[in-house]
Amino acid sequence: MNRKNPDILTIYGNIEIRQVDLGFRVEGRVKKLLKEEGDEVKKGELLAVLDDISYRAKYEKSLEDIKLYSAQNDNAQSVYKRNIALCTDGTTSEQKCEELIRNKEASCAKLESEKKQNRIYKDDWDNTKIYAPNDGIVTTRIVEEGAVVNLSSPVYTISLNKPVWIRTYISEKNLGNIKYNMKALVYTDSIDPKTHKKRKYNGRIGYISPVAEFTPKTVQTEELRTDLVYRIRVYVDEVDKYLRQGMPTTIEINLKQEDKND
Repeated sequence: MNRKNPDILTIYGNIEIRQVDLGFRVEGRVKKLLKEEGDEVKKGELLAVLDDISYRAKYEKSLEDIKLYSAQNDNAQSVYKRNIALCTDGTTSEQKCEELIRNKEASCAKLESEKKQNRIYKDDWDNTKIYAPNDGIVTTRIVEEGAVVNLSSPVYTISLNKPVWIRTYISEKNLGNIKYNMKALVYTDSIDPKTHKKRKYNGRIGYISPVAEFTPKTVQTEELRTDLVYRIRVYVDEVDKYLRQGMPTTIEINLKQEDKND
């Protein structure tokens, strides 16, 4: 509790931000890396490119094969249509009729198989590029241009801009005083040059662990640590560039605030 105001619960925690490792979905040699560590990225922005010569060649060769197999299929279908009547009235031998059917079905299957393979080649070619899945910041550039990477080998690590939350803990005696969506004020140690005060953010309780755990060594409290605590998340409503992974924060929760869910 806050010694100055017993209705204010003060707890401490550290900022957490989701990170994602990005890699190519195919293997190859890295041709171009477009971002450095610390660069901001926007959702859908191109980040990296593999040497795509072999993938493009397979796709284009497959397109030519589709044209060839399509012509062969058209011919097989035409021959079948011209001769099927002869099979019906018994003019043509049963062996010849079976051959017509086999050729028709085989040419159609061959064409469909190549179309399916073409889609795979197209996907592989498309996957020689990495795009940002969401807005964020490049945390780590893991490889360099010219490196040969395997399927799904990480190339970049991106810290996503949202969501941002504070991982903190609450004692068992205070657990009954908090609820989901309760408002909170979050303070960082960094000073806003405009106000000359600690930066302040609005937040809300978005997660309360149902399971108790022993107090982590990193937890800071004003009071003597209790043996068992509950992990909670306080989500920041208005995220900006000044919030960074691991940053220590102070959280104030007014226990007398109105419960809109009641």
